[in-house]
Amino acid sequence: MFDVLERHPRADLLLLDLNLPGAYGFSALAHLRGSRPELPVIVVSAMDDPHIVRQALAFGAQGFVSKRVDAAAIGRDVLAVLRGEMVSPPGSATEVAVDVAALDAARRMAQLTPQQFRVFGMLCSGMLNKQIAYDLQITEATVKAHMTAILRKLGAINRTQAVVLAGHLVVDPSELRPAPDAS
Repeated sequence: MFDVLERHPRADLLLLDLNLPGAYGFSALAHLRGSRPELPVIVVSAMDDPHIVRQALAFGAQGFVSKRVDAAAIGRDVLAVLRGEMVSPPGSATEVAVDVAALDAARRMAQLTPQQFRVFGMLCSGMLNKQIAYDLQITEATVKAHMTAILRKLGAINRTQAVVLAGHLVVDPSELRPAPDAS
């Protein structure tokens, strides 16, 4: 997703699926609010219970669209967000009641650069530094430098604590894998 945004810096809107690979729940939304605060984001998900809708809006989405609605409703919601309006499913509460730890985790996640966010996502999926280096075609030393910056920005003392922080932003806790040792 971030590669596409880098290739299209003048995008008018982003439709964000909560099940996007490598984006653990609301972590991608939190990161986007830091890197592209001007870009309107609509979260699109089949998980549309009121708590998830409230979280999406609290983390900075301008709208939430259920995958259960028809294409015409999605089109209306997209146009509304492009006009500057907020949208959410009918009947969903608009009061934002998100815990302080989740909002703090989102604020910290917003500080990561796109490359740090990629590395962090791979860490959360349980990858080792050498696996991350191979997949991103960078050196292990570069991965370690990214890890140092990630831990500092997240206020974590180790990889496990960083993954625990990400746990505040997941929709499904089974998404996260235990953080392996640095090797």
